[in-house]
Amino acid sequence: MSMKLKALLKSPWVFHLSTGSCNNCDIEVLDCLTPRFDIERFGMILAGSIKHADVLLVTGSCNRKSMIRVKRLYEQVPKPCLVVAIGECALSRGMFMHSYNCPVPLDKVIPVDVYVPGCPPKPEAMISAVVKLIEKIKKEKLEGSSKRK
Repeated sequence: MSMKLKALLKSPWVFHLSTGSCNNCDIEVLDCLTPRFDIERFGMILAGSIKHADVLLVTGSCNRKSMIRVKRLYEQVPKPCLVVAIGECALSRGMFMHSYNCPVPLDKVIPVDVYVPGCPPKPEAMISAVVKLIEKIKKEKLEGSSKRK
């Protein structure tokens, strides 16, 4: 297991990317940082640069212009990178499903590790996604150590 995956267990750094949302999900993401929910107790902080991030958190429906940028940003994230899709627009394009400008959901553009449904999802759901991410990393760690034996 790489050192980066070990660090992810204690302090995942998140880069928040809005791909054209109504900002409801973005407001809920910021609500997770307030003292009421305090997601930083898990060591999770928002990274200012994609090159410092461990987790790519995406809100909004990928439109034709943002798909190019999402792919480019995903290529710049240090690997291994975990991707979290937040809200119905990122999961299934939400109300933009039949729009000509939003041809595919996020998981057809880049691989998604955790989905957080809702319009907008509650902070509790996002915290649950963090727990799922940490469990996924621990599972990968166990699988990696069993393969070495």
